[in-house]
Amino acid sequence: MILTDSMIEAAVSDGSIKIDPFEVKQIQPASYDLRVGPLAAASSSRGKVDVKEKGFLQLEPGDFAILVCEEIITLDNQHTGRFGLRSKWARKGLVATTGPQVDPGFTGRLNVGLTNLTSRSVALPHLDDFLTLELHHLSEPAKHPYSGTYQGQSALSTEDLEAVLEREVMSLSEMNTTLRSLSANVGSLEKTVASMRWILGVGIAIIGIIAALK
Repeated sequence: MILTDSMIEAAVSDGSIKIDPFEVKQIQPASYDLRVGPLAAASSSRGKVDVKEKGFLQLEPGDFAILVCEEIITLDNQHTGRFGLRSKWARKGLVATTGPQVDPGFTGRLNVGLTNLTSRSVALPHLDDFLTLELHHLSEPAKHPYSGTYQGQSALSTEDLEAVLEREVMSLSEMNTTLRSLSANVGSLEKTVASMRWILGVGIAIIGIIAALK
C-alpha cells in the first residue's frame, strides 16, 4: 500500500518512518521530496564537490555524478520505499542511474547517480527538491530487513568515488568530432566502392569486346 500525505505524517509521528530533517512542506499527495545534500562527486571535477559550500552542483554535458541526499531516512521492517528523479530535472535532461528501491530496515542517506544527457550545463542548487520518495506499507514485516553495504551511510563511499573516477566523459564537441569523422570515413568508403564498381564495369566491357573480336 502506498502511503498518502496524511499516512506519511502519521508514520513519522509514530516513529515507524524517520526522516531527518523532516519538514511538512516536503510532503506531496503520495510521496516525500528529498533535497540536494552537502556532498557529491562528478566525473568532470574528477573528485568530491562540497555542494553546501559551493551552493550548487554543476553537471557538464555528458557528466556523471553521485549526489548525497540531505535527509537521513530510516524505515522499519514493515515499510519500503521507491524513489525517482523529480520531473522538473528529468525535463532538463538529467537521468537518475541508481536505485530505485529502499529496503525495509534501511537507515542512512541515499546516494544517487545522475547523468547529464544534454548539450548544456545543468546546476542543482543545494537543498533544492530533486528526488521524490514513494513510501509503501508492507502486508507483514520483512523477515530479513536490510543490513547490507550501504546501511548507515551518510557520505560518499570509496565505491562511489571509484565509480565516478573510472567514468570516461566525452564532451559534446568530442561527440560531434567523432561523428563528423565517422561520416567522412563513410563518405570516403562510398566513393571508393563507386570507383571500384566503375573500374569493374569497364573491365567487363573490355572483356566483352575482346571476346566478340575473336
